[in-house]
Amino acid sequence: MTFLENIFGLIDMRSFSSVWFWIVLALYWSSVSQFVLGAPYDLIIRARKGGNPQDMHDLQTLVEVHGRRRLTVMRRAGHWIVAFAAALLTTIYLLAFHYRVEIAQAVFALILPIMIVRLMSLRLAFRIERENMQELRLCRALLTHRVWVQLLGVVTIFLTAVWGMYNVMSRSVLGF
Repeated sequence: MTFLENIFGLIDMRSFSSVWFWIVLALYWSSVSQFVLGAPYDLIIRARKGGNPQDMHDLQTLVEVHGRRRLTVMRRAGHWIVAFAAALLTTIYLLAFHYRVEIAQAVFALILPIMIVRLMSLRLAFRIERENMQELRLCRALLTHRVWVQLLGVVTIFLTAVWGMYNVMSRSVLGF
């Protein structure tokens, strides 16, 4: 085998049998559950414990900056973002399940949960702004959001693994 054949064998278009797909999936869910609206989990915990007032100040500043940034983008171009996301998701869905393109199925399994998490984060940012959340209420809201994101991650990884196993097994049985 040549060097290029080795490289293309490593980066396989049959996504569910590729280790790279599973690494990307694990890294995404790990990073999403580590940061909530730009604030790292350990900072949220330290701020909630109240040992250092600077931690609460840092947390509130980080969340305010990231939340305001998201809200500004959505207020300026939200309808375009939603339209583009819907068109992209529809295209990937059609390629994945109507035309049965495996790479599109894998991308759909990544993109749909990403969009759901983005919507959840946007909803939290709107809620923080509307209710002017501060200190312990803010910590509670961020930690609750993190739990829901982790739950979504577990369900997504499980469903993706089941679909991937089905896909790989049916391909091996049918000889594709």
